[in-house]
Parts: sequence; structure tokens; C-alpha cells
Amino acid sequence: MRLSASAVGTFLVLAATSTFQSAQAFTAVRGPLSTTATTSASSSAFLPTFSAVRPQASSSSSSTSSLSMSFSVGIVGATGAVGKEIRQCLEKREFPVSQLRIFGSERSAGKTMPTEKYGDIEVELFDVAKARECDVVFLAVSGDFALEHAEAICKGDDGAVVIDNSSAFRYKPEIPLVVPEINGKETKKSKLIANPNCTTAIGLMAIWPLIQKFGCKRVIMSTYQAASGAGQPGMDELQDGTRVYLEGGTPENSIFAYPLPFNVIPQIDKFQENGYTKEEMKVTWETRKICGLADDFPVSCSAVRIPTIRAHSEVIIMETEKPVDIKEAQKVLDEAPGVKLVDNPDELAYPMPITATGQYDVEVGRLRKSLVFGDYGIEFFVSGDQLLRGAALNAVLVGEEMVSNGSIKEKATA
Repeated sequence: MRLSASAVGTFLVLAATSTFQSAQAFTAVRGPLSTTATTSASSSAFLPTFSAVRPQASSSSSSTSSLSMSFSVGIVGATGAVGKEIRQCLEKREFPVSQLRIFGSERSAGKTMPTEKYGDIEVELFDVAKARECDVVFLAVSGDFALEHAEAICKGDDGAVVIDNSSAFRYKPEIPLVVPEINGKETKKSKLIANPNCTTAIGLMAIWPLIQKFGCKRVIMSTYQAASGAGQPGMDELQDGTRVYLEGGTPENSIFAYPLPFNVIPQIDKFQENGYTKEEMKVTWETRKICGLADDFPVSCSAVRIPTIRAHSEVIIMETEKPVDIKEAQKVLDEAPGVKLVDNPDELAYPMPITATGQYDVEVGRLRKSLVFGDYGIEFFVSGDQLLRGAALNAVLVGEEMVSNGSIKEKATA
């Protein structure tokens, strides 16, 4: 049977998408240096139908279900890619929710959003006063929106805790920038918490345990970032453009600087005066702040957009203060919360976006001594789900940390 060019193109796009669906079924041959537990999140409109698998026990995968309190929780931006994942993380991790409120724009207000656990929820028109009625509010909106409203939502003793996913407050000294496994105690200092950039959050899950074990003099990172970093519009542009390309057309681009299908783009965000992009500088600034490093601690990043749907990957090189033993490094990472060691080259077991997609934990592998720094250097590869570990999951983990340490409190009801 002969297929038309259009049919062939559509088939190939759907086949490419189905490879993400098969990732749950795909099991790499694993040796003794790779963990076997799968930490898959549930399916969503942005994750092609993975089966829900209970996460393994770690601070990234434990839930707050044992806590007796429950809270009024608000989400602003719940119809976007990150907002939807925040809602699903709340459901799957059994965050103690007494009431879930979803706030949106005039365009979304009045619509009904179905949820698995909380029933159908009517989207409310965003209003600061209404948001302040909540115990905690997750912001999955633009930085401009956050700058305008976040502080008003949390102001005073009767305000709500705000966990903001934008970059609006990340670099303000008085606002904690938090990856809970690293600096969760910082959440006690403020009712407004900033969520880090996705690239930083993913990389630090592996970098931090190694800093604690071997110390660190410098970090060099190269990233391979999926279309999901630009949200649902970015993923749509990649899929639509791929279909057009396979049908013999020329893909259009409005989200990315150039067409992304079958291409890589060595630019994410705007270029700065020093020649780095803002995305690259985010890694430098945020690594220093989260890890408590000196303001001049050397961290360099080169960020590249690649034509994958979801999950960012990174090559990371560290110069250490102490000699590195690779076996010890593997052990440290294997025991680290939020990390899944996948490191057995003999069996072709290593991190990949296709296996990291939908997982709560960040995959780490390809560990080796650096040829540049010798005994005092280590190089490795990580892959992590940008919408989960790099955004929504981290935000919910911040909330869980604040529930555990008493920073989120139930408001008295009349």
C-alpha cells in the first residue's frame, strides 16, 4: 500500500511521539550501578500517557499524606504546562488539600476544570483578595504578573504563602530560592519563595551531593534543552513544524529564534553584554545562591535548544577540592534523594530524555574522571523532566517542606 506524503509525515510524527509512550515499557539492561525503581509521574496533556507508578522513597517522592492538617490551596495559571503539572503533583503526592481553588484570566474564568481527586472545579477570576483567602498559592504565570501581585498576596499575617515559578524574585537577596533537598530550611525565612530555573534545578540534584563529598572549585555545564522549556507553545511549534517538514514544507517559527525541527539552536533567552545568554547566566547566579557559594564562584554554562519534546539533559564538569573516587561518587549519587543512578556503560545504561520523561527523580550517569582536571575532576551526564523536577514538582516539594516545618498554617475559619 502506498501512502501519501501527508500520511507518511503524520505517521512519522505520531510514531516519534509514541516513543515517549513506550518509555515506560522500555527497560534498559541494568547492571549493579544503576537503580531499578521507576519514579514515573502520571500522564497529562503534556506527557504522552505514561502509566502512573508509585515513586520510590526519597524526599522527592515521599508525600505528605501522613500529616493530619489540610490546607486551602490556590493555583494561578493552572491551564498552562507547569500549572497543570502542579495540580497533578498535588493529587498524586497526596498533598494535604482541604480545598483546591483555580484562578485564571477573564478568558478562563467560569470554565470548569476536571480533576481526578477534587472533582470539577470552576475557574475563578483572579483577585488578590480571593487569593489571600488561601493558605498557599502556587504561581505558574509570567514574571510581570508575579511582580505585580505576589507580594500583595502574601503580605501580612493574614496573607497566603506564595510559591512562585517565575524568575521575578529569584535574585532578590531577601527572597529564598529553594531546592528542598539542598536548602529547604530557607523556607522558614519568608512567606514568598522563588522556584529556580528548570536547568539549574535539574543539574543541582547531582552537583550538590558531589560538592558535599568532594568539594568544588568550579562547574562547567553544557545543556541540551527540550521544547518544553518554552511551555506548551514551544512543544506545539516543534510538533507542528516537524509535521510540516516531513510533508516537504518549511516550518514556521514564532516561539524559537529559528525552526527547531531537525535543528539545534545555541541560544535560549536574550544575549547579555558578556556574550552569555540570560538562560546561561541564570545557572551561574542560581547555583551560587542555592548552594551558598561565593558571589564570584566560577560557574559557566552553554545552553542549547534541541528538538525533543520534554526533559532537559546536561553535561556537567566539576573541578573538585578533593581527589575523586568514581565508585564513591556513584555511591553518593545512588543514595542521594531525588537522584536515580543510571550508570552502566557495559550494558548501555545511561540517562536519556526518553527515560527521564515523566520521572520525579533526575537520572545521572556516564560518571568518569575528567581528562582536564585529572584526579580532581569529574564529568557526568544528567537528564531530568523539565516540567516536573525543573518546575512543578520542585514547587510542590517546597510546599511539602513548608508544611513539615510549620511555615504553612491553616487559617482560622469563621
